[in-house]
Amino acid sequence: MNPSIAAKLAQLAERLDEVNAILGRADATDNLDQYRRLTRERAELETVVELYRRHGAVEQSLREADALLSDPDMRELAEIELREGRERLALLEVELQQALLPKDPNDERNLFLEVRAGTGGDESALFAGDLFRMYARYAERNGWKVEVISQNAAELGGYKEVIAKVVGHGAYSKLKFESGGHRVQRVPATETQGRIHTSACTVAVLPEADEVSDVVLNPAELRIDTYRASGAGGQHINKTDSAVRITHLPTGIVVECQDDRSQHRNKAQAMSVLAARLKDVQVRSQQAKQAAERKSLVGSGDRSERIRTYNFPQGRVTDHRINLTLYKIDQIMDGDIAPLVSALVAEHQAEQLATLSEAA
Repeated sequence: MNPSIAAKLAQLAERLDEVNAILGRADATDNLDQYRRLTRERAELETVVELYRRHGAVEQSLREADALLSDPDMRELAEIELREGRERLALLEVELQQALLPKDPNDERNLFLEVRAGTGGDESALFAGDLFRMYARYAERNGWKVEVISQNAAELGGYKEVIAKVVGHGAYSKLKFESGGHRVQRVPATETQGRIHTSACTVAVLPEADEVSDVVLNPAELRIDTYRASGAGGQHINKTDSAVRITHLPTGIVVECQDDRSQHRNKAQAMSVLAARLKDVQVRSQQAKQAAERKSLVGSGDRSERIRTYNFPQGRVTDHRINLTLYKIDQIMDGDIAPLVSALVAEHQAEQLATLSEAA
């Protein structure tokens, strides 16, 4: 094991002992805020320290087995123990490295999913609808809830734009690499000559912001307009000024919400989306600065990039960031994107491990 990493792990083990000693005192619960903070810290430390101690135990076993090699009666057993111990040690070192990777504080948050049609006209809008259905089915497979906040349906089907909130444990950790340009190659339903067309959509995945601690919304910087909603919803939706449009004047970001009959709920939803977009601007600004030092393989989420191509005639989906091609387009479009998600997460972890090794 790298000496710097070993020293860091030893410090974490000492810290866990300190935390346990504090929590074991009779007055530990006198300060409830400190008690909760230390309890969370202990939970985070225990996993890493347990791996570290198992690693130490295996190292000790290897030393003992090595000492037995000079004994003719024990040599064969010692060689077996050394071989199996080295394998266990290698696996533990990988687990330890992964446990030490920096945690994304947004991973456990809910998210806002935004899908917008791009180049390609009606076909692009149809593909936006297909993409949204793909993510909705993936959310369903994971037991997450999808709440449509705003939608602008296209005349021939699909969406010019659709915004939804995805509520579920770890949702952002799984879908955060989906932001970017998605390209489709297929014969549109409206194509009479059987020619393959290329269209594109953009996807944005934004972690839900904590409006209190993450983003400060100054009322003086907001213009809030109300208007009558349009589209499906019966007579009521067209008779009341329930739709809400919020403009953030410093950035020019505009958020509209009209899917609820209540102006109050539409405003609350729009404020949540605005907070998420402003947080995303802040995060991407920080990422841009970090990228000047080291370019992330997956994590930049630059929406101007073409990140994935869906080629229907060939039945393939290619993620260009990690050069992964899967010939299962029907399953993927039906929400089975777990292989793509897992590969992207693994690549991101590999990049983090490389950075950790360099820093060490």
